[in-house]
Amino acid sequence: MAYLGNVPAEKYISFERQVFTIVNSQTAYTLDHSVTNENDIRLVVNNVVQEPGSGKAYTASGTTLTLSAALVNGTDEMYCVFLGRAVGTVNAPAGSVSTSQLAGDAVTEAKIADGAVESEHLNNNVISGQTALASEPADTDEFLVSDAGTLKRIDYSLIKGGGATELLHTATGSNVSSIDINGYFTSDYDHYKLIYSVYAATSNTDTMVRIMEGGSVITASNYWFAGQAWYYDGSTSQASQAVGFNTNYIGISSTDGTADSRYPTTGEIILSNPLSTSHITSLTTNSIGYNSVSPPTAIRTWNYAGAYNNPGTATSGISFGYMGGNIHGTIRLYGMKNS
Repeated sequence: MAYLGNVPAEKYISFERQVFTIVNSQTAYTLDHSVTNENDIRLVVNNVVQEPGSGKAYTASGTTLTLSAALVNGTDEMYCVFLGRAVGTVNAPAGSVSTSQLAGDAVTEAKIADGAVESEHLNNNVISGQTALASEPADTDEFLVSDAGTLKRIDYSLIKGGGATELLHTATGSNVSSIDINGYFTSDYDHYKLIYSVYAATSNTDTMVRIMEGGSVITASNYWFAGQAWYYDGSTSQASQAVGFNTNYIGISSTDGTADSRYPTTGEIILSNPLSTSHITSLTTNSIGYNSVSPPTAIRTWNYAGAYNNPGTATSGISFGYMGGNIHGTIRLYGMKNS
């Protein structure tokens, strides 16, 4: 008889029989040939054909035969006949397996060689198709980096920037008695920088700061300060000074204040040792201001140094204001790293 397709590996074959040696209390036995399931063999115990299947007399898979109940050596006999044993193995031709022959999710990680997935197998939506962060990453968010060719992950906390200074707080106010920054001093820093841009609700007044303790503004006469200005109106330049000893504020600019948002007093303050109880809190500042008319007709620059003479008490904050009237503006507090 003619055949279509591959010629069978065997044309004629007889069923093979395997006799088992019974082991007391044992339910698992090894088959001489691998089978797909229990239906590939006929099992005979004590000359009685057994019913195959789960919950029946026996199951089989590969080379393992499993009985539902153990037999007794010397009393019971058991043999099987291989009904569907494969008589040959034929590999599929190279290139003959296509996508349609593979079940969904059939290729597991264990079947993919290490290093086999390279850039040509990755679409650009691996990254662009994911949800984008709308804010700075959390410290525990992770990035992938190549460490001498080895891919590793690293927390954002280990690579984020910040430089020598870090923004700690921004305070704003509009026509208020003071703009306060309180509760942001920590042991992480010994020195702080404040950048300010303020203007007075009333012209021709002095810009001042006061120390806060426990969240309260200190108005006692414990402040010292000294400052010098350089004034120029386009034709005349002159120096002036301002001082205070045991006053109830620290001056940082004098006779400025145009009451005009277009001409604020701007500058920076370096604040030292605010949390120290063994040193007094001190500051230095420089600023630019204008004479009090609006629009101004002269420019002025101030350099001040001041101190709050009350050792033994930690400073919790700093308060900005004007000697006459309310204040408008923005103050930003930065911590200056110790190393």
